[in-house]
Order: sequence, then structure tokens, then C-alpha cells
Amino acid sequence: MPTFRTPQTVHLPPESVERAAAFADAVTSTVNYRDSNQTVKQKIRDDHFVSKLGEEAVRFVFEARNCQVEGPDYQVYTGKGKSWEADLKVNGLEVAVKTQRRSAANRYGLSWTFQDSPQRRDPILDMPDAWVCLVVYEDLKEGNECVVYPPRKIKQLIFEAPRLSKLVGKKQAVYLETLQKHGVFK
Repeated sequence: MPTFRTPQTVHLPPESVERAAAFADAVTSTVNYRDSNQTVKQKIRDDHFVSKLGEEAVRFVFEARNCQVEGPDYQVYTGKGKSWEADLKVNGLEVAVKTQRRSAANRYGLSWTFQDSPQRRDPILDMPDAWVCLVVYEDLKEGNECVVYPPRKIKQLIFEAPRLSKLVGKKQAVYLETLQKHGVFK
């Protein structure tokens, strides 16, 4: 699956940013994250916006390498129609995408979180051979820049408790510094 070995920088075009914003606006009222202690609508909207930016960035990286990419999916699902399906398909392989804002990384460490609570657990955590791309949205820079790290399998990642205490027991985190220390990324 990996078609690149070093982090790739992508500058998203305005139309990608507009699609992500429109999706975030539309989906915000359809989700319930009370089990994660998340009820602030603006935070929920922002999380969806940043997630779609990451998916767009990963799509651009793979398409630039002549891969067939399906997604991102911009359909808004409600209730039981929501799913944990992969964010993208690259040459037919499912790829999850996790994105973190640089501004948040500066506060909590560069990390990506996976839902893991008694009420909701991201199924990818039980799929050791599933692919994931980790992305940083450079929100402290102009130009809608994202950095896309090479894809890794879930079993290659090192999961830790989140440093933000309110997320402990609700999420698992992957920290870049830990991945670098253990040679997952250089």
C-alpha cells in the first residue's frame, strides 16, 4: 500500500475547503457525542471540518501518484445510517484518515485519537491489518496546508492513553513523538 515514505505537504484548493465546510455545517446537528462529553456544537462542527480536510489531503497525495481514490464521502447520514466505513478507498484498499490541527498539537502534543468507550468503539481498533493515514492540518499557516504521513497499518501504531484527562477511558491516542521514537516514522 505505501506509495510514499516521507510526509507529504498538500495545499488544498478553495473548492476542497468549501466542500469540507459545507459538510461540517450539514452534519453537525445529526451527531450525538454526549458519551465523549462533547456537546459544544462549534467543536463538533470543527472536528468534522478538519476531518474532511484531512481526507481531501490524503486523496490528493494518492491521486498525484496515479492511484484510484474513492471518497471522501460527503453524504450526510442520520441515525442508524451512520457507519464506521473507511474514509477512502485507494486502489480498492480501505484507508482510514485521522487529522489533527497544528494549534491543538501545540497544546497537547501531535496526536490522533480513536474512539474507545463502552458506548462507542472505532472498529478499526480491532482490525490490525487496516490502513490509516495520519494528517496534520496546518491551521497556523495561510493556505490550507496539510501534512500527510505515509500510511501505516493499525498494528504498526502505538496506542496510549490521551494526555487530556477528560478523554481517558473514551479514546486511545497515537502520538507522533512515540511513533518516531520507535521508528514507525522517521
